[in-house]
Amino acid sequence: MAQEIELKFIVNADSVETLRHHLHTLTEEHIAASQLLNIYYETPDNWLRGHDMGLRIRGFDGQYEMTMKIAGRVIGGLHQRPEYNIPLTSPELDLARFPAEVWPDGELPADLQARTRPLFSTDFYREKWLVNVGESRIEIGLDLGEVKTEDYAEPICELELELLSGDTADILKLARQLATLSVLRQGSLSKAARGYHLAQGNVPRECRPTAILQTAPKACVEQAFAAALELALSQWQYHEELWVRGNNVAKQDVLRAIALIRHTLALFGGIVPRKASAHLRDLLTQVEATLTSAGSADTAVWDAPSAIAKLLLTEWLVTQGWRAFLDEKAQAKFADSFKRFSDGHLSRCAAELKKAFAYPLGDSYRDQLPRLARDIDSVLLLAGHYDRALANEWLENWQGLYHAIETRQRIEIEHFRNTAITQEPFWLHSGKR
Repeated sequence: MAQEIELKFIVNADSVETLRHHLHTLTEEHIAASQLLNIYYETPDNWLRGHDMGLRIRGFDGQYEMTMKIAGRVIGGLHQRPEYNIPLTSPELDLARFPAEVWPDGELPADLQARTRPLFSTDFYREKWLVNVGESRIEIGLDLGEVKTEDYAEPICELELELLSGDTADILKLARQLATLSVLRQGSLSKAARGYHLAQGNVPRECRPTAILQTAPKACVEQAFAAALELALSQWQYHEELWVRGNNVAKQDVLRAIALIRHTLALFGGIVPRKASAHLRDLLTQVEATLTSAGSADTAVWDAPSAIAKLLLTEWLVTQGWRAFLDEKAQAKFADSFKRFSDGHLSRCAAELKKAFAYPLGDSYRDQLPRLARDIDSVLLLAGHYDRALANEWLENWQGLYHAIETRQRIEIEHFRNTAITQEPFWLHSGKR
């Protein structure tokens, strides 16, 4: 088994030559483009996908390799997944050759080989550069081609950095340098994920509201902090992809995701000092200014501060970069129960909202939108330990108030205000439960 560590980018199709020229300046170890044909497999009931497994056969220069990737972790565009590679003499599946540890129950399901069929393919040319960064050896791959099913296809124009040996920090260092070219955006969708989407009918992706953050039952505060930032980064990348594909409504969701990062830093600001995130917040300010003035995604998503901000946040999460700024007292707070942290902060959010909206505000409601947005985000990040239905019902009234204020619906404003401020809390230790 190998541990695959890759960082994936989408390349601006109009800037491929600019990128290629720059890569030639980094190293003399260049490998000319060669064709790679990959066939991905699945069962009719998506058994592999359901177990977060990806199966493919790759063909190259008359040689074949069967690969199984199993559950791993994706932060931003950094993919960390165990993978198993088996050489083949012909492009035919032989699942029995994978070790038993690949399978969820420790053995190959009896009928899996018979039920597995080709689902989609990727056909692309990969050009490679090998570079040394710090103590690390990194392969840079430029992939140009397409992912396709019988009925649908979409282009591949990607850059992958793969850590062959060394430290993950070095691959992120190289990525930051490349991001300054303003021709890359961090991609979290793998070729396989895009292929599955095509195979399922290529239904347009919809904007997705931020869901209540789910954490482990006994999560500590630090685990929740990291999970909250991962959620916000995921929302940012997902809606950026929608915006690039023509969904202009998604632009506002990108801005909301960036605001969620800020609100996360504020929520945990009593533990993580502002100086720890100063550079990130400066970059977010630049990104927000660019996005707000942008008429379309064509130029905004390739802006260097946007790429660097996402990379910086990715690096922060991978390396737990905030720890260098924590004293012993802060470390103790981070090790404490997130459930206890949530109880106290939910009560404070509710008290702040009730005070702000205790009485009709006439023409001043819009002045409260930033506060309302911040507290709604805080509750989304804090409510995961409680009854989901009750938490959503409580949130929906405040979200309804936000929408009514934003759209200037006066009657609806007063309806939601009255309902929101009189509802019972859903959390424990609130004075009500």
